Amino acid sequence: MLSIVILLSIFYVLWNKQGRTTRGKEKHHHRMGHKHGERFTIDFYAYISKIRHWNPAFKVSLSMMSLILCIVLNNPYVSVAVIIAMGYITIIKGELTIHYYLPILLVQMGFILIGTFTIAIDFSRRPMGQYNLYVGLCYVFTSQAKLKEAAFLIMKVFAAISSLQMMSLSTPSSEIIYVLRKAHIPKIIIELMNMIYRFIFILMDVYTKMKNSAESRQGYCDIKTSYFTFGNIASNMLVISLKKANAYYDAMESRCFDGELIFLEEDKKIETIQIVSASAFILFLILLWCFTR
Repeated sequence: MLSIVILLSIFYVLWNKQGRTTRGKEKHHHRMGHKHGERFTIDFYAYISKIRHWNPAFKVSLSMMSLILCIVLNNPYVSVAVIIAMGYITIIKGELTIHYYLPILLVQMGFILIGTFTIAIDFSRRPMGQYNLYVGLCYVFTSQAKLKEAAFLIMKVFAAISSLQMMSLSTPSSEIIYVLRKAHIPKIIIELMNMIYRFIFILMDVYTKMKNSAESRQGYCDIKTSYFTFGNIASNMLVISLKKANAYYDAMESRCFDGELIFLEEDKKIETIQIVSASAFILFLILLWCFTR
């Protein structure tokens, strides 16, 4: 509980600092972000990040090392330290406003809560545990140990997600693919990952346009009409996705696609201070685990 309070305090300080330093910028983004039907992709934030010039291999390695340590060390203090460090890099160094960072990070919170729900509670035909509730057919019970285990698991998963978000919000997908290619990941996996990633946003854009078109025609005026409109959009998405896939494959072939995707690779040097800072952070996490286990 103390770790959660400290974490919320840190984010509150970052919120105030970000609000004082980027007030005019946030107003501009606020107007952009709330245009009707307009979406910002992860790559948009990656391209405008102030740490985009960092070496992509360094950012991917730091993210993966932080994620692995969160899982292997399994320590709530380590998880809190990773969340704070990744938030600092993304918000302060990358200058991404916390008003956009937190919603992106909290999107996964629903999945995390559902996943940990079965750990926090259990069912029995007779009262058990420190806290129980009779629901008619059985008792729903839990205990402080189960709640503590669920809270620690939430923090660990949240820290792992924040590590990946730091990488994705500061590194364009083409650079991540470049790093994976250098790591000798099979070519077919890399190309499938890139195509699927790109096609998700194509379908999102198509869905947004279809939804806006339906709204302009009163397609969501009541619940019955909303269900009917949603069904039509869902059925049309399959047909349109097939058409889009054929059109984009034809576009790739017209540009001499021979089975391998080639990207422009920019050489970015790793600074000594970055290596020292990353090594000190990893050492700090290990020492923190040693003193708090």
